[in-house]
Amino acid sequence: MADDDRDFIERTESRTGKLHGKPASFDQIADNFALYGLKKRAATLEDFDTELRGEIDSGSHSLRRRVQLMTLRKKMGGVHEALRKAKR
Repeated sequence: MADDDRDFIERTESRTGKLHGKPASFDQIADNFALYGLKKRAATLEDFDTELRGEIDSGSHSLRRRVQLMTLRKKMGGVHEALRKAKR
């Protein structure tokens, strides 16, 4: 997937759309994230952070997408921290 220029949300929506016939909501993405193991969650969050550090276009779609990514990252980070506190 090195040549895949889609962001995390677009890739996830594409996968869930192919599997379930419709894209997953942010809540569903976060719920599925909770099923990952500790190492996979940590790696996913690191990849997410790397993606967020990248440059953004000044277009309104890019800015909206960036806010969506940041919101999802915050939600997933909260899930990860709660699971770590529960030692999972």
